[in-house]
Amino acid sequence: MTLHLTNARLIDPEALTDATGSLTIDNGVIVAINAAAPKSATLLDCGGMCLAPGIVDWGVKIGEPGERHRESFRSAGLAAAAGGVTTIVARPDTSPAIDTPETLEFVTRRAAESVVRIRHMAALTKGRLGDEMTEIGFLRDAGAVAFTDVFHVSTNTKALARALSYARSLGALIVCHPQEPGLSAGAAATNSKFASLRGLPGVSPMAERIGLDRDLGLIEMTGARYHADQITTARSLPALERAKANGLDVTAGVSIHHLTLNELDVGDYRTFFKMTPPLRSEDDRLAMVQAVADGLIDVIASFHTPADEESKRLPFEEAASGAVGLQTLLPAAMRLYHAGAVSLPQLFRALALNPAKRLGLPQGRLGEGAPADLVLFDPDAPFLLDRFTLKSKSKNTPFDGQRMEGKVLATWVGGTQVFQAD
Repeated sequence: MTLHLTNARLIDPEALTDATGSLTIDNGVIVAINAAAPKSATLLDCGGMCLAPGIVDWGVKIGEPGERHRESFRSAGLAAAAGGVTTIVARPDTSPAIDTPETLEFVTRRAAESVVRIRHMAALTKGRLGDEMTEIGFLRDAGAVAFTDVFHVSTNTKALARALSYARSLGALIVCHPQEPGLSAGAAATNSKFASLRGLPGVSPMAERIGLDRDLGLIEMTGARYHADQITTARSLPALERAKANGLDVTAGVSIHHLTLNELDVGDYRTFFKMTPPLRSEDDRLAMVQAVADGLIDVIASFHTPADEESKRLPFEEAASGAVGLQTLLPAAMRLYHAGAVSLPQLFRALALNPAKRLGLPQGRLGEGAPADLVLFDPDAPFLLDRFTLKSKSKNTPFDGQRMEGKVLATWVGGTQVFQAD
């Protein structure tokens, strides 16, 4: 079927343009921009709403295998479609970890039941223990798009260097979590007066800077392709800027929660605001927003981490970290747009284009020949978020009860509509 979308506000992250136009889809691919509608096409008037590339959400935790009660491929796909996410890049911190081709093949088969595209990262070291590297070549052949131990930071620098050198020989992308593990062990908050007054064990922002400096030193030594999954402190930005200026193959990401929340949101021990790394100061948050606007930080992601009620309804130090975010990523990102901090094309550069380009995926673009993975949304539609309306199995969102703006109206994956708002 040929579909012609008219009267749409086209958000193009490649050209960084935001203009009214039309778009034609045929056989799952964008075939024309601002062209006349083919005679046989089905017409859809977008009513002046925003039409953008579907979000590529990098770093999503799905509970298969091991924690299917928290999130399944099916429920994650439904939440993603409702949030305008058309490609999920899943993490390997499952139980067991995705550290063998057999496990990767299993989750790839399971992911076929999702309504959105799902690609997988694999573990960098066996069991994500940081000692012995996985079969990177075989895993890459089996479909792994990147390699990461997620929040398990290796203390065996020699083993990590060997893994990076081998990855460099294969052209594999390595994703690391910049953090000094000794300093950050047991921390539940960022070191500050706020944390001290509440008796919460804290970690200095320097722990991130130290971890990033080590990683960048290893990248300079090995020449590997590297992505820092979460940069959250202003102290880390100069090192990142120097690495890019020196020609290292380095990119960086940040979670939407660190762009829209700060350490004070924890309030009186609200565990839905417990994150890894912990929420930072307002100065750090503003620095991250500016880094996204400047393009120094390349990727915005939800870091969707489902947790059941039993693991969140605990004393703050003992509660599980993380929040669901597939369905709230876009409306939370609209806060940055409405604050005037970034434009919509800049947002989708970080939400869709940059992650797709870094992972070698064809998505994230509005150009002719690109897959017709699209989201139609109203950036101004207000609503009160009720966590029990989320399609994720887990409901641990910090935005529960908050007024948000930005409503997804429809989502297409490969030209097939997978979500329609009520």
